[in-house]
Amino acid sequence: MTTTPTESRPGAATPPATSLIATLAGRYYTDPEIFRQEQDRVFERLWFCAVRSADLDRTGAFRTVRIGRESVLITRNRAGELRAFLNVCRHRGARLCTEESGQVRRNLQCPYHAWTYDLDGRLVAAPNLQKMPDIDRTERGLVTVPLREWLGYAWVCLADEPPSFEDTVIGAAVERLGDAAAVERYRTEDLSLGRRITYDVRANWKLIVENFMECYHCATIHPELTDVLPEFAEGFAAQYYVGHGAEFAPQAQGFTVDGSAGFGRLPGIADSQDRRYYAVTVRPQVFINLVPDHVILHRMFPSAPDRTVVVCDWLYLPEVIDSGADVAKSVELFHRVNVQDFDACERTQPAMDSRAYRDGGVLVPSEHHIGAFHHWLTDRLEGRGPSDGSRPD
Repeated sequence: MTTTPTESRPGAATPPATSLIATLAGRYYTDPEIFRQEQDRVFERLWFCAVRSADLDRTGAFRTVRIGRESVLITRNRAGELRAFLNVCRHRGARLCTEESGQVRRNLQCPYHAWTYDLDGRLVAAPNLQKMPDIDRTERGLVTVPLREWLGYAWVCLADEPPSFEDTVIGAAVERLGDAAAVERYRTEDLSLGRRITYDVRANWKLIVENFMECYHCATIHPELTDVLPEFAEGFAAQYYVGHGAEFAPQAQGFTVDGSAGFGRLPGIADSQDRRYYAVTVRPQVFINLVPDHVILHRMFPSAPDRTVVVCDWLYLPEVIDSGADVAKSVELFHRVNVQDFDACERTQPAMDSRAYRDGGVLVPSEHHIGAFHHWLTDRLEGRGPSDGSRPD
């Protein structure tokens, strides 16, 4: 039974013609029960961007990722394919891999009773297994999690019947940019990791999504960003308009902290995408930032109502990284943006418990598109969302 009554939905008490529309109520950002529902109905039922494929660069490499309430184990098998499993031994439920990353030689072995699985999840050995000839080694293998690769990342889904990847994940790029090719031209899967920074943000994941989707705050807290993208100072985010990319300032030579030149333009992008910044939100936990010479991708990992870990990757042409080029100025620009944004979210989080925010706040016209995110979330929590492969309650 959900705790999100219909009358509390954003905008329910405010006529849609007004310039201000209602946000979610404060409890959506603090209530452990609502966060539990989000784990169940959002993170455990939709495609979740887990790891960068290149991080698993050899047979037996593995990563463990927390998705909702589950630990998911991702590894590369002997055929060079990525496979994903629930990180649970089928014998007595022990956690199979306790480290965030590592390398095994041939198999995955439970440290409790030594049940052993191959890299495709099949049970291959266990103490006294020969005395149990009736055991089906495939049936008693690890529980497989569906996995798709896109943009150089492994996306997994915990739903019994995953929703369409094309409609929900790739569809987000189509909805934002007009067609999937607009993001696929950047060939993110062929880029190399130039820098990775992990941020431990003391704020609810939705505050981070909302912040990324709007630029009403940009003139106030992002001086470096608005120097490069002057239209952001006017308060309209690029995501407000389908297909629009914010144009670089005439004096900006590149997407760098001081506007100096960056690196050579990525070879696949269209002329119309040059000297422009595009942002895409892939619900529920990915932000994609596209500029002519690199791509910045955020992955969010919500861990509590008031805590979200954000992993940010800066991706460049392999020759840029292989040459030892200094990427500091391009990294520094969005690192400052991240810190500024996350500080703002952390300043906002305590007020979500205030009586002043009991009924929520408001969205101004340039933020109205955030209302669609709020409706999307409440629809999912109340079971009104599109088919997503979930079991009926």
